[in-house]
Amino acid sequence: MASKDKPYRLYRGGRAKGPVPKEARRGRAARGTDGEDPYARPSRTGRPRRKRRWLRIAVIVLLIILLVSMVWAVLGYLAFRSGVKEANARLDSRAYRVLAPQDGLVLSNPSTILVLGTDEGPNRTGPFRSDAMMLVRTDPDDHRMALLSIPRDLRVDIPGRGPDKVNAAYAFGGPTLAIRTVQSLTGIPINHVMVVDFSKFKEVIDALGGVTINVPAPILSNKFECPYPTQARCDRWDGWRFAKGEQHMDGRRALIYSRVRQNQLNPSETDITRGERQQAVLQAMMDEITSLGTFVRMPFIGDDLVAPLATDMSANQLLQLGWVVKRMPSSGELRCRLGGQIADIDGQSVIIGSEENASVIAMVTGDSAPQPPPPGSGPFGPGCRVGRSG
Repeated sequence: MASKDKPYRLYRGGRAKGPVPKEARRGRAARGTDGEDPYARPSRTGRPRRKRRWLRIAVIVLLIILLVSMVWAVLGYLAFRSGVKEANARLDSRAYRVLAPQDGLVLSNPSTILVLGTDEGPNRTGPFRSDAMMLVRTDPDDHRMALLSIPRDLRVDIPGRGPDKVNAAYAFGGPTLAIRTVQSLTGIPINHVMVVDFSKFKEVIDALGGVTINVPAPILSNKFECPYPTQARCDRWDGWRFAKGEQHMDGRRALIYSRVRQNQLNPSETDITRGERQQAVLQAMMDEITSLGTFVRMPFIGDDLVAPLATDMSANQLLQLGWVVKRMPSSGELRCRLGGQIADIDGQSVIIGSEENASVIAMVTGDSAPQPPPPGSGPFGPGCRVGRSG
């Protein structure tokens, strides 16, 4: 018997007796016509598997960032809310009773806010008059926001006191009487009030990292708050200088800028001009407060942002107001002012309100188109300008 022959035969599809065919010995690689096994799984490269791995890593990283951002936002909100609660407690409780109820959310409904600036620093004594008065009117549906400056020397009827300068209302009756006086003057129901202590104003701006303001013209101020330690050096000092153009200011310099009442380089500037500077500083603060950088630092500075405030607004309402301001296009911003003519009454220099003030109030409420001060109306002419000023 040959060594390659088998002494048996396989049935039912098996091979017959005899040597094993050479083709069968080549294994599975010989089963296809092109040298491949038609029944084998296709080979996989490493690229799709690596893509899926990187995709999973990217999703995990994104989820971690989202989670950290949410936690950070909550911490910032809690710090901010704590500061707002203290600001609510600082407001005279009587002021709440004279405010008009807010109709719905600040985020989606018109709101009118009275901003009163006082300066109760250590070198000043009371009774304190409001150093600045501004009405902020927001209308989110129409994408409009109007800032109305009220000259502090404007002569008005103060409820229960009679004719006097409008800023005397705060000295006579605090924010409560100031609210009633401005409501009587403008006919606009006031929903909220903010009392800003200018002596702490610079601390907020420093906490924000400063503000950027576009100064429309060079300024050499009158001498006030000399920065030098000796009287002799202060006598040689010319005053505060501000160059024309955009510049970054820290808290002290921004506060000085908003306080300048006289510009030696332009004697035609008035207290109305000062109100416009205060509007510019307020707008710059709003821009910084609603910026990404402030959000990142909110857990550390949230309570500092409202340290100078006494207000009725809740933390949620203030955040809604910030969002309204953030979304406001420049074309929807109005810079308005009341005005009139200078007069001397009982030895006091006052502003007698112009008949055009009623038209300005209609511009603020959106009942008429904004118009600038009419030609020939003088330095105290009333009117509105569209867009941001310097």
